[in-house]
Amino acid sequence: MIEIGAQVDLSHPPDRVWLALTDRQLLGRWFADAETVEGVPDRLLLHTAGLPGFEANVEVEVTERREPELLVLACDEAGRLSELTCAVTATKQGCRLEMREVTTHGAWSAEQHEPREQQLRQALTVRLPAILDWLAFQQVDLRRGDGGMTAELPLVGASSGPARARRRGRQVAAALVGVVAVGGVAAWVALPAGSEQRAAPPSAPSPSPSATPVEVAATPRPTTSVRPSRTAGSPTARASRSPSAKPSPTLTSAPPPPPPLTASYDTDSSRLFGYTGEVVLGNPAATAVDGWVVVVSLADGSTVDDVDGADWRQNGRSVTFTGAAVPAGGSQTFRFDVRDNRPKAREPETCTVDGNPCAGL
Repeated sequence: MIEIGAQVDLSHPPDRVWLALTDRQLLGRWFADAETVEGVPDRLLLHTAGLPGFEANVEVEVTERREPELLVLACDEAGRLSELTCAVTATKQGCRLEMREVTTHGAWSAEQHEPREQQLRQALTVRLPAILDWLAFQQVDLRRGDGGMTAELPLVGASSGPARARRRGRQVAAALVGVVAVGGVAAWVALPAGSEQRAAPPSAPSPSPSATPVEVAATPRPTTSVRPSRTAGSPTARASRSPSAKPSPTLTSAPPPPPPLTASYDTDSSRLFGYTGEVVLGNPAATAVDGWVVVVSLADGSTVDDVDGADWRQNGRSVTFTGAAVPAGGSQTFRFDVRDNRPKAREPETCTVDGNPCAGL
């Protein structure tokens, strides 16, 4: 028994990968052209005679099928028999496809074994991801219905943005009402002292017993000049010292602000026409942080296809991510799949968390 095999991690759902395995037209795009065998409706003929590692066309027949997880084929290549198993396993990023072929009668030659395995690996890691990306765009276009083509793909998860903005607006309004109320109480507390000053009439100087009417009439100016000195020592002047003591409690220093969130970016995996980006948020503060915002600027022509671990919205090249609170002294990770219209995907140009740059770019 001789065995060859290969596996690949794909950023596509199992249903889409299953379609690429079982649809004859799609199979011809990434592996080999297929047609039904005349007189045997349950069999297909794969035109593999011209592929590296194959000496003839291969007839295949399905012996086990569990959609979208397992597909087992009995293969006949000019009398050499083998069994090909295709297993699809769902992952956090999409799914993993593993293909394994085992001979059941006959054997491949040494010159045939290595090219055949290389051909299988190239099909899984290069051509199949490209076809799946193309198929994903086709399915998005079909979902648009009669609405016509648009400049950008439909946005997913953007509905959470307005709700969050409304919640923040209510919080800001409540804070402003609190500030106005506190300011009104402070003004009311300070008002009596000032009102007493304005209400208290200046006290008239009592005439000296020794002063005669003639002397008072003859010297009116010195009498008026003495009045300010008496009012300075009056209760009004003493009351002016009490407000200066009241603000002393406000001189206490405010606690220092908590340290900002940190973020680091990394390209988790690269593939043809796209990649998967990963952002890890860190919270060095002693309390949980809510309301974080990460903004990633993509290269021109790139679009986000799927996000795990955050809400998101895309506006042109800018993608805004928001999510759950980051625990005190802990971290939080989110990933996003990017589609690029060029064979060699380009990483994001910038990444910021709450306006501060992310590490890794």
